Amino acid sequence: MKILDAHSLAHRFEYPLFHNIDLTLEEGETLAIVGASGSGKSTLLHILSSLLKPDEGEVRLLEKDIYTLKNRALVELRRDELGLVFQSHYLFKGFSGYENLEVSSILANKPIDETLIKRLGLDEVINQKVTELSGGQQQRVSIARVLTKRPRIIFADEPTGNLDNATSLEVMELFEEYVAENRAALVLVTHNEAFANRCDKVYRLHDKVLEKIK
Repeated sequence: MKILDAHSLAHRFEYPLFHNIDLTLEEGETLAIVGASGSGKSTLLHILSSLLKPDEGEVRLLEKDIYTLKNRALVELRRDELGLVFQSHYLFKGFSGYENLEVSSILANKPIDETLIKRLGLDEVINQKVTELSGGQQQRVSIARVLTKRPRIIFADEPTGNLDNATSLEVMELFEEYVAENRAALVLVTHNEAFANRCDKVYRLHDKVLEKIK
């Protein structure tokens, strides 16, 4: 099944960012987008993940043209099917790490996976307030919260940026296993070429166009 199908995407702010971008992603596949800072990688991810309507083109997620959906249908799609991991964690600051997972669990009606907490090295700090956690710990809580809802497609923007090398590798392996076991998909924006090359497809955004390099 085609999970992501994007055609003829173009966007600009004060200047053109990119144009004529096509992407497809099947269930069970992972895709990485690399490129220099300022090339538009995060903007493209926002467009693909339903957060920013492109100036041109269309995006279909799970066979739904997302930018023609009614607002409620789009909210439900985000809640039920999409997992978003961005550099800003967007955790509930007054809650503990575990309470953040509980919110995701309740909204998605999915149980919390205790082994996931241990796998991410959070078992000793998960009950602390998120404001007491380091940036790397907050990022791992954010990743655990996303995986708790069991999304069909994960959009991750530099998800390992605040993590050490060992933990970063653990997160990448976790994403890969999740995609394979759940017939899900991953779109990863990263500066880490080694992690990008672990993905099934790799694209470079450069000079306003998206070039497939793997």
